Amino acid sequence: MSRRRAPLLTLLLALGVMPAQARVRLGEPLPAHPWVSAGREVVVVYSHDCGDLGALWTAILASGLPVRAVNAEDIPAPAPTGVPAWRGADATAFARTLRVGTYPAVLLVQGGRILNAWEGTFAGDLGLAGLDDAGQP
Repeated sequence: MSRRRAPLLTLLLALGVMPAQARVRLGEPLPAHPWVSAGREVVVVYSHDCGDLGALWTAILASGLPVRAVNAEDIPAPAPTGVPAWRGADATAFARTLRVGTYPAVLLVQGGRILNAWEGTFAGDLGLAGLDDAGQP
């Protein structure tokens, strides 16, 4: 390869790798957190600039699963009544270790591992029916 192509190729390779690094990865364990994990739970990672999350919180709470709220990026934003929000530098580090690319991020977690993730696009369906039916004949 000529010297002229090498920098361009390196740049293209670097740009091609970046999105893969900025995505939550399914099957990975959650980073360290302050709560006791439940068998199956929902983790919502959000920031102050997400706008109105009323519909998202309504859908998440309707699932009946334990809900963990992680308010990242150092500016307090409310969670629904009864859902304590984890805030501060450790909450932001948690989000960055997960490689959350877009807030809000909704994670369906089982046994401490990420089963499914929605970043900025959660429509209210956690896909629980498919998971619950998978073990039945």
